Amino acid sequence: MDILTATWQWLIQPDHWLSDTGILLRLREHLWYVLVSMIIASAIALPLGVALGYWRKGAFLVINLFNIGRAIPSLGLILLCIILFGFNDVPVFLALVALSVPPILTNTWVGIYHADRTLCDAATALGMTPVQSLWQLRIPLAMPLIFAGIRTALLQLIATAVVAAYAGLGGLGRFLIDGLGQRDIPQVIAGSLVVTLLALACEGIFSLINNVLFQSKLASAITES
Repeated sequence: MDILTATWQWLIQPDHWLSDTGILLRLREHLWYVLVSMIIASAIALPLGVALGYWRKGAFLVINLFNIGRAIPSLGLILLCIILFGFNDVPVFLALVALSVPPILTNTWVGIYHADRTLCDAATALGMTPVQSLWQLRIPLAMPLIFAGIRTALLQLIATAVVAAYAGLGGLGRFLIDGLGQRDIPQVIAGSLVVTLLALACEGIFSLINNVLFQSKLASAITES
């Protein structure tokens, strides 16, 4: 109870929220790492996943090659990149992108590759070109899986972006690193709590978006049929 009380007291102090090293600033830094990494990973994984799912050549090799990144500990990858590139943003973004590409790539490939074959054949019979079939049929059918991959990658990024602090950068991981260094356990717990709440908030938002975009469309389709 003493630890919980001390953590609560740490959280309600205005300086811990509004100062130059406060929660709001660290939260902005954390979101910056997450959003930039997500944009880069999506730019790599989405077109590659669509191409592999549609042409079906080399998918096993490429996907497993990218999945190697998930087997490498993110902290170890950051430390390696720090040795190669120094203390800057590059090691953090390399590690976070390597972590977030595999779920987006795999889900995109699965969604495109396993699109309903009967509907695809029907589209071809109706005169759709391969490109039209891809954009108007396969990708819409794959969207729930693609969205799930992005959702998974985002939650992993939020949890893993704390390693930016190991590169001497900002983000919510500073509360963990600085708290451990100062033996300030309430600060460590408070930082972990903020990261957890951020992940839960994003999960709730994505669940709401998923229900609005996909579940409502599915219900409408069932009703019309």
